[in-house]
Amino acid sequence: MIVPSSSKALVASHNSSLEFTSLAKLSSGNLLAEVDLRRAVVSLKLRQDKKVSMGQFLTPASVAQLMAEMFNRLDLPEISLLDAGAGIGSLLAAFVAKVCQQRKHTSSLRVVAYEIDPFLIGYLHQTLELCERECEDVGISFNYEIRETDFIEDAVRLLQVSLLNSAMPTAVNYATEFTHVILNPPYLKINAHSQVRELLRSIDLETSNLYTGFMAATAQLLKPSGEFVAITPRSFCNGPYFRDFRKMFLETMALEQVHLFESRQEAFSDDDVLQETIIIQAIKQREKSSSIIINTSSGANDDLIMSHSLPYTELVHPDDLEQFIHIIPDKISQQIVQRMALFTCTLKDLGLTVSTGRVVDFRAKDYLRTNSENNTVPLIYPVNLSNGYVEYPKITKKPQLIVYIEETANLLIPNEHYVLCKRFSSKEEKRRVVAVVYDANQFNYAYVGFENHLNYFHKDGRGLSITLARGLAVYLNSTLVDAFFRLFNGHTQVNATDLRKLKYPDLQQLLSLGTGIKEQFPSLREIDELIENQLLSMSNLSENNPIATKSRIDEALQILKQLGFPQAQLNERSALILLALLDLKPRDSWQLATSPLMGITPMMNFMAQHYGKTYKPNTRETVRRQTVHQFLDAALVNIYCRLTK
Repeated sequence: MIVPSSSKALVASHNSSLEFTSLAKLSSGNLLAEVDLRRAVVSLKLRQDKKVSMGQFLTPASVAQLMAEMFNRLDLPEISLLDAGAGIGSLLAAFVAKVCQQRKHTSSLRVVAYEIDPFLIGYLHQTLELCERECEDVGISFNYEIRETDFIEDAVRLLQVSLLNSAMPTAVNYATEFTHVILNPPYLKINAHSQVRELLRSIDLETSNLYTGFMAATAQLLKPSGEFVAITPRSFCNGPYFRDFRKMFLETMALEQVHLFESRQEAFSDDDVLQETIIIQAIKQREKSSSIIINTSSGANDDLIMSHSLPYTELVHPDDLEQFIHIIPDKISQQIVQRMALFTCTLKDLGLTVSTGRVVDFRAKDYLRTNSENNTVPLIYPVNLSNGYVEYPKITKKPQLIVYIEETANLLIPNEHYVLCKRFSSKEEKRRVVAVVYDANQFNYAYVGFENHLNYFHKDGRGLSITLARGLAVYLNSTLVDAFFRLFNGHTQVNATDLRKLKYPDLQQLLSLGTGIKEQFPSLREIDELIENQLLSMSNLSENNPIATKSRIDEALQILKQLGFPQAQLNERSALILLALLDLKPRDSWQLATSPLMGITPMMNFMAQHYGKTYKPNTRETVRRQTVHQFLDAALVNIYCRLTK
């Protein structure tokens, strides 16, 4: 949000409890705009180090409104709302505005807001007073309470009192007093020996991040059939760190909707939050719906929303002891999951394992060398990974040799064939999983060191056959594996644990893949053809090939980029519209492109039928306004028509 100069002047004020008297004159219909202006000013005043230390990221109005729209059960005679990390009250204001817009009004609305930052509490009071005015205008009885105390401490106290009272049938259960929860929890790692960790253990939750503690506690404070909407990092959906939380949450809560953001930057762009975020809506009940809605948009301001209905059993597999949450946003993703399900081998089945490189360079700096000596051996970094193999040495500032002596012997491994995989990728990188073959024949040494930013595949600490290493590297570098990995990993890391949980072709299939690979590693297109022809050709799959579909969308996106379109048009929506205008299906050659006359609705039908992307019908105007108009302004359609005459 661009803050007007008048607001910037307010930021410079030394008065930490700013009074927006001019804003108070606005009509109550501008509630969200008024609160969001305050949020923008507050965000500028909050120091970045304080935001990070408290996990404090205030919710923009567009996100708050999207979250409020996800509530379905607002026709209760009495509503009680819990906002456990209220900030200045953006979320609760959006909820109040939504309740006031209902045709059938509730008679009573009560809000309990937790906030411990004294600087924010003054703004929170002002927001709640505006909410009170909004409710008065439509005849809703409104009351609120700001609890200036640590939410986890208070929640644990309430839940423990509730547990004691459960033996007394006549006791009032004050813990589960809320019909609705709206939540943007603090994102903050918590120490294993901290007080908050002990408090969460007292309610049977072991977790490493505060946001899941807030989610678990608020869910327990809900009444039966209460409704829960929260925006959180996606990381809780998989991995061992959040296993206990998933089991606790999914046992008592039934997920009904998930909203996924394609862009990492959009949801909290003012605060430069790059964590992949999702919004979930759930009901407090053990019985699960037969299906769940997965919505996807570029950001909260994007009106073009893709919608996909998924069986609940595909979201959370009933026999999965880990209770992983598989967010599958469209048919292409569903087809990718179906293809990956054909591979059933674990690394243990293959007799292999994967470990993290042992050399942490800053800890071993006394043993690192730039120039070769008698007792030095190669040290391989991610920068050495290139085109399927290791490029060594590489022009870099990093020392690429390590001394082999008694003190470093446990950091090095025998110079044999391995597969190396990058542990980290930047958000801009096209591929998440990048693997290469470490060919020992290229190195005349007895040992080698792998730096800590690499994972390496091995067999009981020793190397693999060169054929197996090549086959495994081909599989890991396939579009199928990369697309599958991106579906279920909401971070840019590729940890050894992630690679252990991946399923693989059997040993014979991997050896078959590696047989034809020599010194020249195949291109991505050739890799995908090998996977399709050698591993999937005999499978009973649908005619649609999700890899061909995904590749065609990527090609269209590259064309738009080469034509010089701005960043706002370099997205999947624009690529799909270009393909629709060309009447080009995933398997068609580019030479088959035509220029049919096509309206917005036929374009959207084309995208759904041939590319598995189903957008909500009420988003037609967004397609016209945000993409087709830009194509016309750039004369893309006219240029293409002239070329085909």
